[in-house]
Parts: sequence; C-alpha cells; structure tokens
Amino acid sequence: MHLKGALHVHTTCSDGTLSIKEAVEAHEAQGFDFMALTDHDFLMRKGCYDVVSRLRTDMIIFLGEEIMFHEKGYIHINRVQGDREVLHVFNHPSELGLPVPQTIERMRAVSEKLRLDAVEITTRGFYTKEFDVPEVWLKKIATDDSHERHMIGRAWVEMDAPRDKDAILRAIKNGDFWNCFASRRHR
Repeated sequence: MHLKGALHVHTTCSDGTLSIKEAVEAHEAQGFDFMALTDHDFLMRKGCYDVVSRLRTDMIIFLGEEIMFHEKGYIHINRVQGDREVLHVFNHPSELGLPVPQTIERMRAVSEKLRLDAVEITTRGFYTKEFDVPEVWLKKIATDDSHERHMIGRAWVEMDAPRDKDAILRAIKNGDFWNCFASRRHR
C-alpha cells in the first residue's frame, strides 16, 4: 500500500498552534496516511496525548516526542514510538549553526549514547542539501516540522508498506521510502 506520512508534528501540547484534532484533520485534508506527534518533551503536559485514542480517523497516529539532548549544546532528537519499533531522528541539523563537519561530529557523539536512525534534511520543510551527502551515514528524511497549519505539506515521506506502525518505521530504517517536497520527489 502506498502511504504518505509526516514524521515531525507539533501541537498545542507544546508550542504548536493546532490541537491534536485540528492537526489530524489538516493532515487528512492533504492526503496523509500517518503522522507522528513529536511535541517538545520539556513543554508537554502530562496526559496531553490521551485524546488520540478517542479520535475518529483513518490515519495512523504515532506518539512521540522531541527530546532535548545535550551534547556540547542542545540538540533536538525525535523519538517516534511504534508498537515495538522506535525511530530516533537527529532534527534540523542546520539550526545548530555549525559547519557541516562539526555537525557530523555531533551526530557521531550523540549516536554513541543513543541509537540514531535518521537525520532530517530539511529545516521547517525546506531542503538543506548540505546534509544530504554521503558523509552523513544516517537515513535522510524530509519533514516539515509543522508548528502551524500553513507549514503542513512542505516536506514529507512516502513509501510502499503495510498500514502498520512497525512496518512503517522499519521501511524508514531500511531506506525504503521517498522524500517528497511541495514541488518535487526523490529518493
């Protein structure tokens, strides 16, 4: 089955402007099949994701969080939870404001403490080609890191996979997906 997904979504559970219900409806309207709720761990209210189990939607909703990780400064890491699988993503590396080799050193340092599976090659949905290079050994994913409605649909992933959380996360870990942007698509 062909699936379209958003792997980095913020809501009013942290610093987003849409409620979970509004974010789900907005993604459904743009044809998404799955989305990952990845609100900031230090801002998230306890029990905020409880509403997910009561939503009426055909979308697959991953629960996750954007973790504040300290490695010579703060680094954002998404943890996306499947049924058994977990995906860890090094978020928006260009926002570190470091030269690429130094950023790659930070990725290696983080990966010694936490298994990293992927890195975003986007910043708020815009392609950052400097991290789409062979020296970055992680799977490279496109996300729009949406905080507001107008940010949804700038960048996403598509894949051919069963409608199953773990199958989706395994497809990403195996590199069996396409990165897509509002105006183009490529592996």
